[in-house]
Amino acid sequence: MMDKQAFHSGFVAIIGRPNVGKSTLLNRIVGQKVAIMSDKAQTTRNRIQGIYTTDESQMVFIDTPGIHKPHSRLGDFMVKSALSTLGEVDAIIFMINADERRGAGDNFIIDRLKDVKKPIYLVINKIDQIHPDHLLEIMDQYQDALKWEDIYPISALEGNNVPELLATLQSKLPVGPQYYPSDQVTDHPERFIISELIREKVLELTRQEVPHSTAVVIDSIKRQDEEKVHIQATIIIERSSQKGIIIGKGGSMLKKIGSLARRDIETLLGDKVYLELWVKVQENWKDRENLLASYGYRQDDY
Repeated sequence: MMDKQAFHSGFVAIIGRPNVGKSTLLNRIVGQKVAIMSDKAQTTRNRIQGIYTTDESQMVFIDTPGIHKPHSRLGDFMVKSALSTLGEVDAIIFMINADERRGAGDNFIIDRLKDVKKPIYLVINKIDQIHPDHLLEIMDQYQDALKWEDIYPISALEGNNVPELLATLQSKLPVGPQYYPSDQVTDHPERFIISELIREKVLELTRQEVPHSTAVVIDSIKRQDEEKVHIQATIIIERSSQKGIIIGKGGSMLKKIGSLARRDIETLLGDKVYLELWVKVQENWKDRENLLASYGYRQDDY
């Protein structure tokens, strides 16, 4: 009688420069939005774990903040958070953009990967945005940079080659236990994901007018009855001039932010949601450790 096929499990870090599509890939893998997506750099601030489970394996993906030269305590937190994952995982995905040449930021990450004794996969994202002939040129730029376990050109947005990447990761992960229930897609509490969904809409709708000086604090989540959840949240900004932008004329922008965020939150919770938003100015919060901690960016997280 043959033994049952061994179950494989492990942790995979997704690392790369800001805005290469790490969160898009994570959301593609787990099948729903667990990581904030924006075309602005440095969107992800905490290590977000997405969980992908099949009958044969379970992969826990850690989406790291994009590595960049920090200009504040918050920036320093983000870079340390990203680099700290490298010694904790079973495999690493180093993601780059197909439509950008290799640069100083990529070299910075490659130098730090040279001492890592874990399988490293080079994943070239956004192949849907380039001519196929250009792909070989990109691969040549990185071919000898590290000893890659494998190289995968993908489109995280369209899904091209993502199943093949997952199949390879699954086959090479160690035999191990199932860490999370089969239907669980993230280990982050609902409060965190809800705050990120609101912050995503702020970034999406205010564009260049409000930079990455925005945090969202969930003040309360109360189930009013069996069919509706009442959520109160505060959008934190650094300058008084940004308050008018977020509120908008007659409250129009804040209403739009709330409406779009509410849809995503209802999908997440599977319930009707009443979302109440407030805006608060907290000057220089990104450089104040006590405020960073209260908004969820804790030094002991890395």
